[in-house]
Amino acid sequence: MRPDSRPRRYGFLLLPDYALMSTASAVEPLRAANLLSGRPLYELQFISTEGGFMPSSVAGGFETIALTDADENLDILFVVAGGDPLAQRDPRVLAFVRRLARRGVALGGISGGAAILAAAGVMAARRFTIHWQHLDAMRETWPEALIERRLFVIDRDRFTCAGGMAPLDMMHALIASAHGAGLARAVSDWFIHTGIREAEAPQQLDPARKYDLHHPALVAMVELMTSHIADPLGLEDLGQLCDITPRHLERLAQAQLGESVMQFYRRLRLDKARELLSQSGLPLAEIALATGFASRSHFSRSFRAQFGTSPSARRPLRAEATENPGG
Repeated sequence: MRPDSRPRRYGFLLLPDYALMSTASAVEPLRAANLLSGRPLYELQFISTEGGFMPSSVAGGFETIALTDADENLDILFVVAGGDPLAQRDPRVLAFVRRLARRGVALGGISGGAAILAAAGVMAARRFTIHWQHLDAMRETWPEALIERRLFVIDRDRFTCAGGMAPLDMMHALIASAHGAGLARAVSDWFIHTGIREAEAPQQLDPARKYDLHHPALVAMVELMTSHIADPLGLEDLGQLCDITPRHLERLAQAQLGESVMQFYRRLRLDKARELLSQSGLPLAEIALATGFASRSHFSRSFRAQFGTSPSARRPLRAEATENPGG
């Protein structure tokens, strides 16, 4: 994976009562990446329904482009929402989000933004997260949604985070994925944000403690793997993004993890699949895609090899009874 020469274009759709801290936590790392790299890696566009100055919940805000004038040729559109996002159902916003989804634009939600994405119908079979304040209401409104209580979740072309300082952690993962762990660490140091948290924090220990890792390249590797469950990176990509040769990374993995890089990666993905099987009624084919397997048959073989049983055997009875009705 080689870094793009073209700047990545990120749009931020700011909705009423959005939090300034959440937005700044997402925007500032991208500005710093441009500054520290000495070239424009990211171009930012701020959008609102009417355009003009869009105040946040604390009055400070951003000058924005009106929804009707926004450039839709984006790499990612982040919806930033605060207040009561489940009550926000502006048809112009929902239509805009759906249109970009049809165009193949990746979508993200910051703080309450995932509620808008869910209302637009673009989160089917995608894992996502939202600010803890809205978790219960979201689960009640969309009982089949794959909502996780995590800092951030990256599932293929969907990028969601819980707001507050969580965007800093998600942007660290995005910068590392696109431009390498070295630049991501430099950006974090720039903001004195030295305690980078994994997507699963605070439910799980950081990689160094969880797996007793003693080399920064392995810590970076696990962070990249955790944020690329549905779209796995190859060994060459991991080596490049961790600033280490693939051969050296392989040796470190064998020495400290007791297995190859790809074996460890597959185990992480299968652990996530096992979690999805127990917590959702998602069809096996969708779980296969959500955990980076090209087909249901490949997923089933890998799952059986790892856990000694079929994926269907790990499902709650209610999921087994409703899956693949009539066939």
